[in-house]
Amino acid sequence: MNLPATTPDPPYYAVIFSPVRSGEDPEGYQRMALHMIELAMTMPGFLGIEHGEGLDGFAITVSYWRDEAAIKQWYENAEHRAAQAHGKAVWYRQFELRVAKVERAYGFTRPTSLLHLAPRE
Repeated sequence: MNLPATTPDPPYYAVIFSPVRSGEDPEGYQRMALHMIELAMTMPGFLGIEHGEGLDGFAITVSYWRDEAAIKQWYENAEHRAAQAHGKAVWYRQFELRVAKVERAYGFTRPTSLLHLAPRE
């Protein structure tokens, strides 16, 4: 998985999933999370994904999609629906899900030739 995700020029959509994990069945959760990423990558309209999590059980996953129809197809996928149900029953204490339209995007990559000039800690 590339971090950050490589996305096309806007507009496109971001699905922002912010769960707080229950701490139950961590191995099962990790297996399912990896499987869901692999499955999402096969879906029409999938553009990329970014994920991070803290030691306190809070995580954030942002997946990027071409349009709302692609998001709906992902949401309705049978394997994804089963994972959602199991997450509510076992893996999550709570979560928030937000869908946003990305209208602008820009970034920065330090040229490798300048890395030796970066301050040392």
